[in-house]
Amino acid sequence: MRKIILGILWLVLCVPLGAQTNHRDSLIAQSRYLRSVLKTDEAVEMLSTLVTPERMDVEVLSELADCHFQSGNYEDAAGLYSMLSLQNPGNLLFKLRKMQIFYRVKAWAQALDAGKEVLALDSIPAVLGYVGDGFKQLNQADSALWYYRRSLALKPQNATTVSKVFDILLGREAYDQAIDLTDKYLTDDPDNPVVAPLGGLARYRKGAYDAAADIFERQLELGNDTYPIHYYLGQSYWRTTRAYRADKELLTAWQIDSSDVNLAYSIAALRTDLHLPFQEVKPWLDRAWEMSQPDNNMLYLLHRMYAQGMGKSPQTMSQAIDHYREAYRLNPKYKNALLQMGYLYETQGDRQKAISYYERYLKESDPENTASQWVNARIKFLQAENFMQ
Repeated sequence: MRKIILGILWLVLCVPLGAQTNHRDSLIAQSRYLRSVLKTDEAVEMLSTLVTPERMDVEVLSELADCHFQSGNYEDAAGLYSMLSLQNPGNLLFKLRKMQIFYRVKAWAQALDAGKEVLALDSIPAVLGYVGDGFKQLNQADSALWYYRRSLALKPQNATTVSKVFDILLGREAYDQAIDLTDKYLTDDPDNPVVAPLGGLARYRKGAYDAAADIFERQLELGNDTYPIHYYLGQSYWRTTRAYRADKELLTAWQIDSSDVNLAYSIAALRTDLHLPFQEVKPWLDRAWEMSQPDNNMLYLLHRMYAQGMGKSPQTMSQAIDHYREAYRLNPKYKNALLQMGYLYETQGDRQKAISYYERYLKESDPENTASQWVNARIKFLQAENFMQ
């Protein structure tokens, strides 16, 4: 009889517990489905009914944190992941999620701390890269390099990490190190479309223009028909005996992206160097002019080039003088503008203004420079002409 009573009590007590467990598991499964179809608000509402102050249900809270993370509610997600991580210090996922949230909200210091917590459990190459990114954002390049290089030691063929190291080295003008970095990667993947152009860029910045051009040419052969390839191939050609090829590449780059004022200026400057007629230079100066109004340095360069081109024709010499005057205003170190204005005034027959600008040139420039002797001679000649008049 006693055994029968105990059996009945067991059935009375345990069936509700089983029902409760089945109800919980069903709600978790439904919430996961809702999250998978991006109905995270409904999933959060459903899971919240399972949260009680009496006990910490890790599975429920983890699912709830994932919903907040997916919906972009990073504050609540971070709070839950932090709590879960404290209760489960060996759980990598909770620490990873916390790190990802801090990166997304650009809380770099907290992101670094979270990343280091992950690395204390496992040296994951991607996390080493994340920590490197955090240090880079905080302008701590040496620490960033240390973590990036640790990541590459574990996963050497990671083009993304190589490009991040390259960016730091290029900013430091450590061109030989940048070349060594890319060459090491390219040993196993010689035509990689990400890393090979970086090797070309490092050589271009170093001044090894022929070697840079060869790399960019190879990328074009492989079908890497992008703006940077054409732009830097043109820039490299410009500085070699193959300068006549540069115009075609820079024009192709312009067809891909016509938003870069430096490219418009480069085409104008290249054509000037190739001694093309000014009418083939001026349209590109005009384009650069229209794009560069806020940039005083670019305006100075454009005024100077307009002046140099217009100073060659008697019909536009007055305009050339105006451009030289404005170039000098924008860049007072450009003393040659005074000399050129003096020469143009002399060519136009205005001896007094020519003398005035020649004298200003002598006063403001180095008296030992090579042009001073010629300028003094011109002043004496013009003064004598005035006296004779």
